[in-house]
Amino acid sequence: MNKTSIISQLNRHDIERLRGYRELLDFYHGRQWEGRERRGEKRLTFNYAKVFIDKVASYLMSGINFAVEAVEDSEEAKARAQRAEAALHQVYEDNNLEQLDLETEIDCAILGDACYKVSWDAETKRVRITAPDVQGIYAWWLGDDTSRIWRVASKYSLTAEETEFLYRVKPKDKKATIVELWTDGEFELYLDDALIEKKPNPYGFIPFIIYPNLREPKKFWGISDLSQIMESQRELNRAMSQLSRILELSGNPIAVLENVEESEDIAVKPGAVWTIPEDAKAYLLDLLQGGGVRLHIDYINLLYRTLHDIAESPRAAFGGTERDLSGVALEIELNPLLQKVRRKRIIRTAVYNQRNKMLLKLMERYRGERFGDNRLRVIWSPILPQDLARLVSNEQTLVQTGIHSRRRAMDEMGIKEPENEFKRWLEEREAILRMNKELSSPRGNPLNARSTRGREGERALATGTEGVEESLS
Repeated sequence: MNKTSIISQLNRHDIERLRGYRELLDFYHGRQWEGRERRGEKRLTFNYAKVFIDKVASYLMSGINFAVEAVEDSEEAKARAQRAEAALHQVYEDNNLEQLDLETEIDCAILGDACYKVSWDAETKRVRITAPDVQGIYAWWLGDDTSRIWRVASKYSLTAEETEFLYRVKPKDKKATIVELWTDGEFELYLDDALIEKKPNPYGFIPFIIYPNLREPKKFWGISDLSQIMESQRELNRAMSQLSRILELSGNPIAVLENVEESEDIAVKPGAVWTIPEDAKAYLLDLLQGGGVRLHIDYINLLYRTLHDIAESPRAAFGGTERDLSGVALEIELNPLLQKVRRKRIIRTAVYNQRNKMLLKLMERYRGERFGDNRLRVIWSPILPQDLARLVSNEQTLVQTGIHSRRRAMDEMGIKEPENEFKRWLEEREAILRMNKELSSPRGNPLNARSTRGREGERALATGTEGVEESLS
């Protein structure tokens, strides 16, 4: 790449992709009619596209947790894994990633692509995770292997004040264009085509994670959720506008005069008297006669159903079921949405694991941490509401039969910090055992005089402890 004209080269790079992003954003924000509006034309917009995007994103990000498991079976390795998991939770809390991930997911569903940047903030000595605008992201990969990115460029604009504050450089204009160029080995920073910094990559890896909404086979860039529903959405807007116009004209009827060459002072109102020739005929045009409106409504319902089918978001996903459904029946009803969310979660799982690896590497590099070799997992919450009592009963059976560990059961229950919960459980168990021992010892009860109520309390505590010990073993 010619380093002296990098901005102009980026402006010519991926022109079609960037144009498509702008059209998709306009469509999401309700600018869905094509062509210029004609005088007197009525254009209504019922933005189901935005609702579909927000709804699917909510189902997708309904709950997410992360786990770090040691590869080696030793106490030291497990302790390092616990520290790594605690570090992950701390970084997620510091960067408010629950909100950032939801916003990025909506953006990804609209544009078809999204990006995360993982960097180290030297001032706060913390890992920074941001979501740059993918409209300013450019990527280069090796040959036909789209999974091996060797260079990434990030282009964005700053005001003169921001530029001077961040880079101690005063730009010529009110705004400056910044370009960051990253490879595994080098980092270059450009300000309005001028190279202001060049140094070895301090991280040792490209700190960007670029990923698709849904991947088209053999392609790097993804597919937007809007692409399939744009035509149906436009036709629904047109049909609804047409029906609205018909109803509006029916409320303000059109007077039809036959065999009348000239007319003046013709008013349509109660008690109006018209003087017309003998062979003439006058009547009001009834646009609703013959069931014509029913045809329009049936067509709109057909479009409405088509929208839901193509978007893979059944009406039940919006909370509107015309009949009572059991859990299995509801899952069958929502199966298209569930399949769509699962396809997205496959991609997101790889993205979040890669992001977690990056931030752990940065903490090892700049904080001197040693997390060891660990296995990272992403734990997704169930998409549909669960019967908590039934889930607890199932997990209890699986734990007692040795099929699930307590850690796995806590993951299935959606507990965010299973290790801490297990420690609290051990502390409670130890306190109960110690209390039982104190109550049953002569020193704890010198008079050896227990009431019936006291004996019942001890038996209850003992029984509870035996149950705990039995389940633990």
